Amino acid sequence: MAPEHVPVLLDRILELFEPVFGSAGEDDRVLVDATVGLGGHSDALLSAYPGMRLIALDRDPSALEKSAERLARHGDRVRFVHARYDEMPGVLAELGLSRVHGILFDLGVSSMQLDRAERGFAYSKDAPLDMRMDPTTGITAAEVLNTYPPGEIVRILREYGEERFATRIVKKVVAERAREPFTDSGRLVELLYNAVPAASRRTGGHPAKRTFQALRIEVNGELDSLRDAMPGALGVLGMGGRIVIESYQSLEDRLVKQALAGLIKSRTPEGLPVELPGHGPQLKMLTRGAEKAGETETEHNPRAASVRLRAAERIGKAV
Repeated sequence: MAPEHVPVLLDRILELFEPVFGSAGEDDRVLVDATVGLGGHSDALLSAYPGMRLIALDRDPSALEKSAERLARHGDRVRFVHARYDEMPGVLAELGLSRVHGILFDLGVSSMQLDRAERGFAYSKDAPLDMRMDPTTGITAAEVLNTYPPGEIVRILREYGEERFATRIVKKVVAERAREPFTDSGRLVELLYNAVPAASRRTGGHPAKRTFQALRIEVNGELDSLRDAMPGALGVLGMGGRIVIESYQSLEDRLVKQALAGLIKSRTPEGLPVELPGHGPQLKMLTRGAEKAGETETEHNPRAASVRLRAAERIGKAV
């Protein structure tokens, strides 16, 4: 398991949670890993903080199975739940919890999903065009390409992939799907390679990168889920609790930044000499802007190159 899964910014995450779960913290404090994946971050946190309990969420049943194997040595300190992170408040309510002491989000596609060709996430391997994080439900990437109206596919590529050549790509997609429906990634990658101008291929990275990102986001409703998840997660974060979010593309990071920014400012009207009760800031930022991985880490783990980490602590009651 170790070679395919290197937790990103692990030391920094341990440092950020230490005041909550370290020697000064009380036993039985609860952390929610909202995207447990293969359990790398959670394993390190459970090992570092013996009094901590973990609720491990993931929408991918395979990830839960693998993380359960990895975290088995921690026994009943861990509770696994098959759920999306926007379902967190309901999950906690079913477990009899109204507040938790820490929340970790490690967003985007996981190492396991990228490394397993049959999941269809990686454009470097020919595989079925699936891309569902939960393969038990929902529409596949092939169905998006084969059934969505052309204008809707253009919107998806522009909005979720920031693809400049969206119209050009979709014209080719529409022509190809009329000839034969898309089923595998190899045919789509070849189309994208031919659709993107050579000059852009030389300077803009792999021509399939942006389209694959856009399709994955659409298939899994990632931005809508994150947009819904942030208020819910912040609402269950107890006083003094900390939330840490790792994003890997600008659209996710922008949503995270906006959700946190709305709670770090006072809501007392300007000009009043004192802070109105209950109107003070609810959060204190623990990071200045978005933190990135260092050069040494990115050399050893290329997937850390795009990470953006933001963290905050609850200092005022949620309203």
